[in-house]
Amino acid sequence: MEENGTMEAPRPLAGGRATYGGRATEWSRAIRDGRALRRAPVQVYGLRPLPADVSAPSPLPWLAAVCALFVILQVALVAPGSGLGWDETVYASQVSRHAPPAFFSAPRARGITYLIAPVTELTSSPTVLRIVLALLSGAGLLGALWIWRRLLPTRVLALGGALFATLWITLYYAPQAMPNPWSAYATLAAVGCFLRAVRDRTDRRARVMLPLAVAVVALMRPPDAVWLVLALAAAALVVPRWRRPALVLLLVAGLLLGGADWIVEAYTRYGGLFARLHRAAEIQGGIGWNLAVEDQIRSLDGVGLCRPCDVPWTHPVTAAWWFTLPVLFLGGALAAVRAKRPATALLPGAVAVVMAVPYLFLIDYAAPRFLLPSYALLALPVADCLCRLIARGGRLRPLATLLVAVALLGHLAIQGAVLTGNTARNRHMRQDFRAVATALHGLGVRPPCTLSGENAVQIAYYTGCFSRQIGGPDASITPEGLLAEAARRPVALLVPPRTAPPAFARAWHPAPLSGATRFRGYRAYLAPVPKAPKRAAR
Repeated sequence: MEENGTMEAPRPLAGGRATYGGRATEWSRAIRDGRALRRAPVQVYGLRPLPADVSAPSPLPWLAAVCALFVILQVALVAPGSGLGWDETVYASQVSRHAPPAFFSAPRARGITYLIAPVTELTSSPTVLRIVLALLSGAGLLGALWIWRRLLPTRVLALGGALFATLWITLYYAPQAMPNPWSAYATLAAVGCFLRAVRDRTDRRARVMLPLAVAVVALMRPPDAVWLVLALAAAALVVPRWRRPALVLLLVAGLLLGGADWIVEAYTRYGGLFARLHRAAEIQGGIGWNLAVEDQIRSLDGVGLCRPCDVPWTHPVTAAWWFTLPVLFLGGALAAVRAKRPATALLPGAVAVVMAVPYLFLIDYAAPRFLLPSYALLALPVADCLCRLIARGGRLRPLATLLVAVALLGHLAIQGAVLTGNTARNRHMRQDFRAVATALHGLGVRPPCTLSGENAVQIAYYTGCFSRQIGGPDASITPEGLLAEAARRPVALLVPPRTAPPAFARAWHPAPLSGATRFRGYRAYLAPVPKAPKRAAR
C-alpha cells in the first residue's frame, strides 16, 4: 500500500498467487485487502492515514510493556507502607465499612468512590487499595493509548506513554484514590476518538467511545469535562473539514451522562446547580483572574497542595522539564506537519492549553495533579519530537541518540528523587496518624465518636470517628452542633501547638498527643464524657 492510501494492482504468479511490491500472498488475502481498502477512511486535512509498513512493530506488545512497567513501578515504589491522604480519606470514607463518611464538599465528584467501592467494601488496607488501583491505572493508560494506534506510529505512542507514566506526579497519584489520573486517561482517549471520528465518518467505535470517554471525565472531574467539551466542540465547529455537528451532540451527551450524578446531588443537597457552583467557588477561594503559573512551578518540587503557595523553591531543577515542554511540543508539531498529520499534535496541544487555563489563571492555589490531563496530551507531541530527532539525525544520529538518552536519564533521575521523597513523607504520615489514633483510643475516644480541629479529617479515618469542622472548606457543623454531639458520644478537638482552643472548648480536658513526631505539641481537648441514662427502677 502506498503512503497516500492507494494500492497497486496485484500481479498474478504461477499457482494462483499474487504479489504486492514483490511480496507473495494468497489470492484470498488480496481479496480481503481489497475490501479493506474500500472501507479506508477518506483523506481529511491534518489526518493522513498512516502508511502501511510491514516492518513496523505491532502496537499491542509495546504499549502493553510500557503499561506493565507503569504498574510495576507503582507497586514497587508507591504502594508498600503508604497511607491515605486527606482527599483520599474523604473519598474512601464514603464507601468504606470501616470508617464513617467524612464531609463531602461541593467541588468534589463521586466518580472515584464508585471505582474504589468494591475494594473498600472488603478491606481497609491502603496497600491492597494501592495495588488494585495500580492495576486499573495500567489498564486505563493502555486503553487510552490503544485508541491512538490508527493515528500515530507505535514508537511515538510507546515513548509518549512512557514519558507520561514516569512523571512523579503520575506515579504518585495513579495508585491513589484520586480522580485526576482517571480524568487524564479519559481525556487522552476522548481526543483520540475525536480525531478518528473526524478522519473517518464510518469509524463507529470512535463515535461510541467519544461520549463514553467524556462521561468518565465528567464523572471524575466535572470542571475538566466542561473545558474538554468546549475545546473539542470548538474544533468540530470552527475547522471547516472537521465540521461535524453530530460530534458536538455526542460531546454534550457525554458531559450530561457523566455529570448527571453531580447535577442531581446539587439539587438534593445544595438547593440547585448554581447554588452548588457558587459554594464550590467559595471553597476554592473564588474563581477569577489569579495568576497561578508560579505556584504550579513551585509545586513540582513535590508539594501536593500549594495553598497558600509561599513555600521556598528549594530545587529549581525539578521544574526544568516544565520549561522545556513548550519547546519540545513545538518540535513535535513540526514533526507532525512534516509527516502530513499536523492535527495529531495541534489538537492535543490546543486541548491541553484549554484544560490548563483554570488551574493556571483562575484559582489562587496549585496542585500538580490538576494538570495531569494536559501532561497526558502533551506527552504524544513531545515523543514525536524526540523520535524525529533520533530518526532524522543523519550522520549525527548517534550523537543525537546519545544526547536524548542522557537527557531522559537525567529527567528520570529527578522524577525518581521527587517521588522517593514524597512516598517517604507519606509513609511517615501514616505512622503518625496511626500513633495519634492509638493515643485517642487510649483516652477513651472510640467509635462512635467525633473529631474536629487540625487534621481531623485524616485522623478520624484512622480512629474510626466522624470528622466535623466548624470552619474552613470542610465546615459542616456549628459549635452548638458539636456540643450537642458531645452529649451523645465522645468528642475531641485537636489543637496545634501555641494555639488556644475556641471558647466553647476551653473547659474541656486537654490531653497531649504522644507517640507521633508530626503531632508533637498537639493537644486533644476532650469533651466531658456523656452520662449514661439512668435505668428506671423496677
